[in-house]
Amino acid sequence: MTVAGRTVLLAGATSPSGLVIARALSSAGARVIAVGRDQGKLDALAAAARPADPASGDRDAGSIRIERCSLTNEAEVAALADRLAADGVRVDGLVPLVGGWRGGGGLAGQTEEDYRALEQAFTAVRVTSRAFDADLRASDAGRFAILSSTAVARPLAGGANYAAVKAASEAWTRAVAQGFAKAARDAGEPLRAAAVVLRVRSLDDVIDAVAARILALWDEDATELNDRIVDVA
Repeated sequence: MTVAGRTVLLAGATSPSGLVIARALSSAGARVIAVGRDQGKLDALAAAARPADPASGDRDAGSIRIERCSLTNEAEVAALADRLAADGVRVDGLVPLVGGWRGGGGLAGQTEEDYRALEQAFTAVRVTSRAFDADLRASDAGRFAILSSTAVARPLAGGANYAAVKAASEAWTRAVAQGFAKAARDAGEPLRAAAVVLRVRSLDDVIDAVAARILALWDEDATELNDRIVDVA
């Protein structure tokens, strides 16, 4: 298996890291669905799509489809899932990229306003994973991957809000992994879907390695990947 020909949804794709990952997926022959709120940034991302190779037999290979959607709004995400399904699009991979950083000031400096802003990333993880759970289970190689932080393993007072949100996202992802395993076991079928946590210390320093690791998710068997926490150095 490879990522070529797979349909991968990037939830929150308009960040610099989203652009790198989208380009890597597109160049590898995947069909990318780039989702975000900023239409201008989405248009710029779509312009970076690699033209489909007619010789590949898949005219959509390497394409980028843009979709405008608030990823913390359950109704909008459900409408996106319905829209894709109506077009005959089934998702093989889901990577939530909504994120950000607020911190500093020790424990006393961790404000509720900062927490609520950071919490949107966890909300996007929950909302998108529910909306596309059926697609990932139905795929012969469904993959769900979140970007987390090494701060979860060693949280600091000045980043308590951030570490708490990342820890919650990791717990949710491990629950997704258990759901994949249980569904396969109950159906008497081999495990085909996997949920993975990719931890980084500083995303900007390793974004190319993260993109490569996401592409490689389709090179490994689901039984080896599911419920794994991978440190990306």
